[in-house]
Amino acid sequence: MTTTMQTREPAVLVLEDGRTFTGQAYGARGSTVGEAVFCTAMTGYQETLTDPSYHRQVVIMTAPHIGNTGWNDEDDESSRIWVSGYVVRDPAVRPSSWRSRRTLEDELEAQGVVGICGIDTRALTRHLRERGAMRVGIFSGEEAGMPVAQLLERVTSAPLMKGADLADDVSTDETYVVDAVGEKRFTVAALDLGIKAMTPQLMAERGIEVHVLPADATFEQVRATGADAVFFSNGPGDPATADHAVGVLQEALRAGMPYFGICFGNQLFGRALGFGTYKLKYGHRGINQPVMDRTTGKVEVTAHNHGFAVDAPLDKDTETEFGSARVSHVCLNDDVVEGLELRSAAGDLLAFSVQYHPEAAAGPHDAAYLFDRFVDLLEASSRMSDRAIAH
Repeated sequence: MTTTMQTREPAVLVLEDGRTFTGQAYGARGSTVGEAVFCTAMTGYQETLTDPSYHRQVVIMTAPHIGNTGWNDEDDESSRIWVSGYVVRDPAVRPSSWRSRRTLEDELEAQGVVGICGIDTRALTRHLRERGAMRVGIFSGEEAGMPVAQLLERVTSAPLMKGADLADDVSTDETYVVDAVGEKRFTVAALDLGIKAMTPQLMAERGIEVHVLPADATFEQVRATGADAVFFSNGPGDPATADHAVGVLQEALRAGMPYFGICFGNQLFGRALGFGTYKLKYGHRGINQPVMDRTTGKVEVTAHNHGFAVDAPLDKDTETEFGSARVSHVCLNDDVVEGLELRSAAGDLLAFSVQYHPEAAAGPHDAAYLFDRFVDLLEASSRMSDRAIAH
């Protein structure tokens, strides 16, 4: 029998500042806690749910109608759903897509993801915009009837996202290889800090053989792959905790290896260059964020999922141990650093990173050229190596 809003069990959402929202159970029944964040995407909920960067977060969808395309077996960005909880206003009664294999709620229930529906997600989003991201709990079934004071105590006893070291939770346990499509041109060692499947796929389509390594891999293990360059992926948690990965990246830069980083990889690149990081009030999450590439002056509509950012000067270059660093991309909504690049004294590009997601699954493809820029960097590095050997 199709579940309707009239037949659902009651559920309650409790924010750490005490505000509550009453709705109906959605997905698995029970309880969950995490950081409350909102996502402005109108599509791509399957990719959002399976993005490891959302580990330990309760995602609120600002689009009111969710689940209309169901769930398929092709669009997952990892092996499981990573969100701690899911909040929607109006769940689809039945999916309408030829690719659908089951409903969104069936998948949430099968993977034990506790959710809530039938609440005013607009009011909840406005509250988070004003007060900032905060801890939250969702409670359904018998727990929904418990005193709010008891539920609030469970919420406030949950760990904070600031100071959380989560990369090891979502990383691969063993190294695996994504083969190049067609002729192999380069080899890249990718540190999996919460990597999305689309990222190595897009590299492979450009002739790159990608060796995906665990988050705790050493620089010696990176070199052992025979890599021409290093890549750091997206991922969850506070970049201030990732000292090991920062150290590996600094060793790679000292060795003259080209580098490309996405999201968490941008924050760690910033740290490796000597910049600090900080937590945003409520973060950027969605597929409609405007970013300017300051190298070309082009404005891109981009996909975001980050709650932390790099603290680097927008108005000047910074001399580092590895070369001259500058902010290459900036968010046009709030001037948050969205990209960094490192250049030699001669002006050659040595390494770069972006805070947003050029793989954008689902989302706009405005920034897909960054994978081509990575290939250009690899080609330039190869030519320099050839000249050095010739001399």
